[in-house]
Amino acid sequence: MGSKTKRAGGSWGYQPTRRRFLQFSAAALSTVTLSNCARNSIGQQSANQTTASSSATGSGDTQKLYLYTWADYSSNEVYQRFQEQTGIEVVADVYDSNETMLAKLQSGGGAQYSIVYPSDYTVQQMVASQLLLPLDKSRLEGLEGLMERWQSPTYDANNAHSIPFHWGTTGFVYNTKVLEQEPTDWNFLWDKREKLAGKITLLDDVRETMGAALKSLGYSYNATDRAQIEAAYQKLMELKPALASFQSYGWEDQLIAGDLAICMSYSTLGNLLPAENPHLKYMIPENGTSVWTDTIAIPVNAPNVDAAYAWLNFNLNSENAAFAATRLKTATPNKQGYELLPAEMKNNAKLYPTPEMVAKSEGIVPVSAIELYDKFWTELKSA
Repeated sequence: MGSKTKRAGGSWGYQPTRRRFLQFSAAALSTVTLSNCARNSIGQQSANQTTASSSATGSGDTQKLYLYTWADYSSNEVYQRFQEQTGIEVVADVYDSNETMLAKLQSGGGAQYSIVYPSDYTVQQMVASQLLLPLDKSRLEGLEGLMERWQSPTYDANNAHSIPFHWGTTGFVYNTKVLEQEPTDWNFLWDKREKLAGKITLLDDVRETMGAALKSLGYSYNATDRAQIEAAYQKLMELKPALASFQSYGWEDQLIAGDLAICMSYSTLGNLLPAENPHLKYMIPENGTSVWTDTIAIPVNAPNVDAAYAWLNFNLNSENAAFAATRLKTATPNKQGYELLPAEMKNNAKLYPTPEMVAKSEGIVPVSAIELYDKFWTELKSA
């Protein structure tokens, strides 16, 4: 794991070491209780994880804050900073996908946690299902410091049920020692599929991977037309013989070693892995991608609402936002926090894409055709 050095002017620098995604351990995450290791790879690296049973048994402790979050966002340093400022200890369970988190809350698991991290389109689903507590704005400090795009985002008008935590893109991480040609867009996979057979992974994420295929065909990530969705499925079927796997995490060591050549990835890993392994690069497809936002929200049955609001306010604070963004190598929606970042982060177009790239891209939204997506996804993975 990395360490921090304070930069002049109050920003924080990151000294990278081996990423925790590659070596989950109780020693490295002593205050974090891990249940899964990644967004969409249930069971991967389970030998290096501890169980998550403790969170349910201790959820009534007013001096502890129980989080249910993405593995990307579990950071001992961030949690320790919060405890130093508030006196509240953080215990975090991590999940592998929005769907895993949603299923747990729908089955009553929301009473175990005071904070969850739904992605943008999932916020809409959870609000519709009355799974999130409406936010009391009188208890929040710093909402005015958010960038304009997140003052009243389309997925949650006026941030009524959530606050944005980090945002990013979806693209490729590739090994420059293996690829002779730099990829530029989604179609690269199909153009080079014979040469790269067995060296490609795609996200184990129906909306992202189907969305990428839709985008490669010139359609929307959020297409609802059956013919377009089926065309994306057929295109993925053409690519499947060349795939090593559908895997969102767990491929990192293979890519670093050159056993894999190119992996579809969220920008969280896409920006971090190259910082630690210079022969890797992250690429945002020129024909557009998904621009996602991960949020922080309070489950309707949260056991410690006071601690939850303390966590929201901690993350709305500009210095804390900058600290977390620098530590996690992610993009912050906090305007003042952004200004505190080191110049190399602010000027990194792979971390903060250009307005032109954002204009080509889309946020994933709930669609009426989700059953059709799931049908073709099941057929694709079982074929």
